[in-house]
Amino acid sequence: MPGAPRPVRGRHRVFVGMAAGVGKTTRALSELRDRLERGEDALIGVLETHGRAFTQAAAEGLPVFPRLEVVRGGVTLGELDVAGLIARRPDVVLVDELAHSNAPGSAREKRWMDVEALLDAGVNVLSTVNVQHLDSLHDTVARLTGVRVRERIPDAVLGGADELVLVDLTPADLRERVRSGAVYGAERAEHALSNFFTLPNLTALRELALRQVAHVVEQGAADLGAGLGVHDRLGVQERVVVAVAAEETGARLIRRGGQLAQRLHADLQVVTVRSGRISAERARLLDTFRAVTVALGGEFIVLDPAGGVAATLIRHVQAAQATQVVLGESSRSRWEEFLRGDIIRSVLRQTRNVDVSVITRE
Repeated sequence: MPGAPRPVRGRHRVFVGMAAGVGKTTRALSELRDRLERGEDALIGVLETHGRAFTQAAAEGLPVFPRLEVVRGGVTLGELDVAGLIARRPDVVLVDELAHSNAPGSAREKRWMDVEALLDAGVNVLSTVNVQHLDSLHDTVARLTGVRVRERIPDAVLGGADELVLVDLTPADLRERVRSGAVYGAERAEHALSNFFTLPNLTALRELALRQVAHVVEQGAADLGAGLGVHDRLGVQERVVVAVAAEETGARLIRRGGQLAQRLHADLQVVTVRSGRISAERARLLDTFRAVTVALGGEFIVLDPAGGVAATLIRHVQAAQATQVVLGESSRSRWEEFLRGDIIRSVLRQTRNVDVSVITRE
């Protein structure tokens, strides 16, 4: 007897902003209220008010689905009850802070994974996220703001969303909102204004948010046009190959290559050349690189050396028909380059019709 038909995947609308306090959650709550008034079964699945009065006011009277209690180290934490929501099958559920890390012991590590489970079960989701949480922008945000964001989501989560809503606010208006105590308490407001919420930081983050949403919309339109036969891709399919060693700078190279692949609508490959036995620390780095690559929608490949690192890399670039190669500035000393060869120079000399980008170590 055939199994039950797979439910139609739910629709995902993401409210995107440049930083905390722009009003993403209140916009999502307003839409949830509108749907409730239209007769839909609309619920708050998880809401993080952070004590903000305007968020609490926006949620007033809206139905809340009980959180799942997770006990960890004697502390009880409340997380999204995915199984309960799937059993209830509401028309739409609000899931705040998409980049949140779930409590240890939860069924899934990240909240965006919970959302994917809801969508797969046919539940429509409204969610929120700030642009600095996108994985490919990690290094850019760190360089611009001096802050390394720990909680991140794969770019594919935004790319796979059905709708993006950019919640915009001028940097000056957001700073005024912070100064008034609407975003943080008085004791934190001044510290925030002189650190993360500076005018240059917010201006840069706003531009990143505008560009990212525009890019996802543009990519969706291109995919739709291709599916309808409106246009065909001309010429060679772009393919970006990023070469990394088991060094700390590797993740930054991968993200830079991921950004390039996004802009070019290209395939992404990240390669490393096997070097015999490696330390536990280097093995951990390579595992991290693999995870970052997969999060960016790419393929991570370990190459067996034959004739040296440069020769192995060049063969792969040629076999993969790469059009873009991303390399990191060499960590070898001049003496090591003399004895073992300069990889960057070899790639430049022995490849044709390939653009090579060399990223500095700073």
